[in-house]
Amino acid sequence: MNKSQLTEALAKAENITLKKAEMVVNAILENMADALVQKERIEIRGFGSFKVKFYKGYKGRNPKTGDLIKVDGKKLPVFKVGKELRERVNR
Repeated sequence: MNKSQLTEALAKAENITLKKAEMVVNAILENMADALVQKERIEIRGFGSFKVKFYKGYKGRNPKTGDLIKVDGKKLPVFKVGKELRERVNR
């Protein structure tokens, strides 16, 4: 499912216009992104949780030349599936 399919499903389920459903989906996603930028954890009970994880830098090798290179640390959002969703998927 992509964003436009989610918007259509919301519009149909709640009997609202596509424009209103799009505004709701955009507002939710924007607020979630803002929370992650602020290093907040997001938990949606029964679905899962999102958080930002920091990965340390390391020394790697350029695959073409074999030269050592420094790879900087980075922050990435990660998702951990909730128990209820995991059980529904594994039925």
